[in-house]
Amino acid sequence: QVQLIESGGGLVQPGGSLRLACAASGRTFSSYASGWFRQAPGKEREFVAAIAWNSGITDYAASVKGRFSISKDNAKNTMYLQMNRLRPEDTAVYYCASKKQFGMVQPSTGYDYWGQGTQVTVSS
Repeated sequence: QVQLIESGGGLVQPGGSLRLACAASGRTFSSYASGWFRQAPGKEREFVAAIAWNSGITDYAASVKGRFSISKDNAKNTMYLQMNRLRPEDTAVYYCASKKQFGMVQPSTGYDYWGQGTQVTVSS
């Protein structure tokens, strides 16, 4: 069983930055891609960003493109989300997820493993 553990959430002022990390552990981790999703109170879970482990190809939601950057460390089986110029509307629980098979990275239904989530609050 693969476990994904997020870290790095917290409270930040508008315009500030946070860096989230997602570490995979458990059975040998072999994944096509990993991604970040978020869910704000009263809203559906939405795609934020994803990265393919072999090619490094990335994909971003329009709302975060240019502000957020996803990266990975293959040796550590760890994925990161650097969030800059944060806005109050970025406030949500952020989840990391991994999918074993090739396919579209934006639908959340395609992911096999999920982390427990980490809270990000952007407020003055």
